[in-house]
Amino acid sequence: MGKTIQVSGFLSNVSAGEVKTFLEGYTGRETVYALKIRQHKKGGRAYAIVQFTRSSDAGLIVRLANQRLYYGTSYLKAREMETDIVPKPRAFLHTMERVTVNFGCQVSVDKFYVLWKAENVTLNFGTGMRKLEFLLSYCSSKYKLELFYENIWQIELRCPDSQTSKHLLIQLFGAPRIYEKEVRASELVFDDPLLNYFMDVPDDQWIRTTDFTRSNCIGQSSVLCLELPHNLRLPNFRENFAYYKENESRLVLESGSSYSCNLSLVPIVCPLRVIDLPFEILFKVNLLVQNGCIPGPALDDTFYRLVDPCRMDKVYIDHALEKLYYLRECCYEPSRWLFEEYKNFSRSRKYQASPAISLDEGLVYVRRVQITPSRVYFCGPEINVSNRVLRQFRNDIDNFLRISFVDEELEKIHSTNVQARGRRTGIYERILSTLRNGVVIGDKRFEFLAFSSSQLRENSAWMFASRKGLTAADIRSWMGNFSKIRNVAKYAARLGQSFSSSTETLSVSKDEINLIPDIEIMKDGNKYVFSDGIGKISAKFAKKVAAKCRLKGCTPSAFQIRIGGFKGVVAIDPTSSWKLSLRKSMEKYESENTKLDVLAWSKYQPCFLNRQLITLLSTLGVPDRAFEKKQREVIDQLNALLTDPLEAQEALELMSPGENTNILKEMLLCGYKPDAEPFLSMMLETFRASKLLELRTKARIFVQEGRSMMGCLDETRTLNYGQ
Repeated sequence: MGKTIQVSGFLSNVSAGEVKTFLEGYTGRETVYALKIRQHKKGGRAYAIVQFTRSSDAGLIVRLANQRLYYGTSYLKAREMETDIVPKPRAFLHTMERVTVNFGCQVSVDKFYVLWKAENVTLNFGTGMRKLEFLLSYCSSKYKLELFYENIWQIELRCPDSQTSKHLLIQLFGAPRIYEKEVRASELVFDDPLLNYFMDVPDDQWIRTTDFTRSNCIGQSSVLCLELPHNLRLPNFRENFAYYKENESRLVLESGSSYSCNLSLVPIVCPLRVIDLPFEILFKVNLLVQNGCIPGPALDDTFYRLVDPCRMDKVYIDHALEKLYYLRECCYEPSRWLFEEYKNFSRSRKYQASPAISLDEGLVYVRRVQITPSRVYFCGPEINVSNRVLRQFRNDIDNFLRISFVDEELEKIHSTNVQARGRRTGIYERILSTLRNGVVIGDKRFEFLAFSSSQLRENSAWMFASRKGLTAADIRSWMGNFSKIRNVAKYAARLGQSFSSSTETLSVSKDEINLIPDIEIMKDGNKYVFSDGIGKISAKFAKKVAAKCRLKGCTPSAFQIRIGGFKGVVAIDPTSSWKLSLRKSMEKYESENTKLDVLAWSKYQPCFLNRQLITLLSTLGVPDRAFEKKQREVIDQLNALLTDPLEAQEALELMSPGENTNILKEMLLCGYKPDAEPFLSMMLETFRASKLLELRTKARIFVQEGRSMMGCLDETRTLNYGQ
C-alpha cells in the first residue's frame, strides 16, 4: 500500500483545509503531507488526491471507505494512487520549534553582539541533509535559510545552571542561502491555496533572494546564537558536527547596530575620516573581519591607529596582520593583541622582512573580491599571470580589482538563482547594481572595466579605481577603437582580448607586418573563408619569440597570438622575410599597440574523447564497442599506476604532461615505489580518482595514440584531402 490515495464524492465547494481536518479526524494530527482538490471534467462532485506521511494511514481511509465513509451527507469512495504528489518528501531527523535566532557577532568569550533577532523560528536538520534549515516569517513574508555544514566553523552549547535558557552558538565561515516563499497571483487551480495543501512548502515555491533585514544584518553576522528553553531535550549534536563542544559559562546578549560602513555590500569596515589608512592595509583589515579572524564591532580608533603606518612601522603591521589571519581562534581584543605583538617585534633582534614573495617576470599580484548574495569576501593579493593591460599600467596595479559573483559556499551561481519562473530574482538586481555602482573600499571606488571570455564563464570581471589622469574609459580607449562594433556581445568579447593571460615578447612595427589576403571561395551565394584567423611568422623571428617565452630546445611550429587588434594563430613559414604575415580575418578592431603577446604555442597535448565527440563519431558509424574498449584500457592503466612505477610514470607523462605532476615524476625517476611511499601513493590515488571522475561524469576517455594539436593552414597545399 502506498501513501497516496484518491478520495471522491466531496461537494464542489469543499476546501483543502476542510478535507485535511476531516481525514485527520481518523488518522491523527499532522498525518496529511499533501492534498489537492480537483473537479471532474464532466462537472459534478469534487475529488481529493491525498498523500499521507505513513502508508498505514492511507490504508485506513481506504478500508473505511470500503465499509462506509460519509462527509456530511456525501458518500465517499477511495482508491490507491500509483504516484505521490511529492515523490520524495523530506524527512527531518530533528526538528526544533519556537526557537529564537540572534544574528550578530561574538565580541568576547561571554558576550554576544546582536544585530537582528528572529522569533518563532523552526529549525530542521538531519544526518543526510548536510545542512541546517531555518523557517521564519518577517514583514508578512515567509523565508527559508539554508546553512550548509561547509559554512559552519564550530558549534558551542552554553548551558549554565543560573540561566533559564540555553544558547547554541554557531560560528560561521559564510552566510546561509536565503529563500523567499513565492506569492503566486495566478488564477490557475494549481496555485490556489484553497484547493492545495502542503505540510512543507514545495521546493519550486522557494525563490532565492538576498538579505531582507534592515542594514543587511544576516550578511554582517559571523555567529548565530540560538536561544533554547532550558528544559528542551536537545539531539546529540556530536553525531552531526565534529567541531562541537559544551560550556557551562554564561553568555550575555547585547543589542548592537551595524558596524559596516557600506550597507549594500557588507561587511566592509573603514576608520573615521581623521585616520587615513593606506588602501592595502584597509584591504587586509577587511579580509580579517570577513573571515571571522576579528569581530567587526571590536574595531575602534585605537585599533586603526595601531595599523596606521604614520604611527607604526609598516613591516610590523604587515607581519601582525598576517599572523592574525592564521590564529586558530577569533581574536576578541585585536587592539591589545597588536600592542603586545609590536612589543615582541621591537624586542626581537631578528630582522622582520616583508611577508610578500617577489615574483618572476610575467606574474603580478592582484586583489580579488568575491560577492555572494549576502556578503563580500576580500581575497589576496593573489598571484596572477599578467596580461596586456596590467603590463601597460603596472604602476596602477593597486587600482585593478577582480570581482567574482559566487554562491554562499563560494561555488558558482546557477542561472536558476538569477531568474526563476521568468522573473528576475533579488540576486540579479544585486549583480546588476554592483556592476553599475561599483565597489567602494576606503577612498577608492572601483568601477566596471571589462571581462575576458574565461571570466564570463566564471561570472567574473575586472574593475578599476579611476584616479586623476586615468579612468576606466581611458584604459578602454587605449585598448583600441571599438566604435564600429555595434553588437553588445562582440563588443564585450573584443574588450576581453586584452585581458587574456599572455606572455609579452617583442615589439613589431607596422612596416614589419605584411597584410596578406584571405583564402575565400564563393559557392551557392555563400562565402567560405578557409584562412580565418590564420597567419604566418618567419623562422628567424619565431626563434626570438620562443626565447622570450623561455622555451629551451626546438622552436614551436605555431603560436597563438595577440598583437594590436589582431588575434589568431601564426605558423612558421621558412620562406617568409616578414616578421609577421597577418590576414584581414585576424583583425577584430583597430589598435595602435605593437607588442606581440603569446597565449600558447604548439606542444605535446594528450587527446581525450568526450560526450560530444563520442556522439559525433557514433553518428558516423563507429560502433559502441570501440568506445567501451578504450574505456576499459584507460581504467586498467589507472589501476596499474598504483602498483607499477613504470605504468605510473607513463600515465603521468601521457595524461598530465604539465608542471602539476612534476614532483611525482621526479619521485618515480628516483626509484620511489607507488605502493611503498605514503605521499606518492596518496597523490597517485588522488590523480586516479580525478581521472575516473572525469571518465564517469564527462566520458573523458584518454586516447593513447592521439594528440591534441593547434590548428593552422596548409599554406603550400602539400596535404591531400583527409590527411
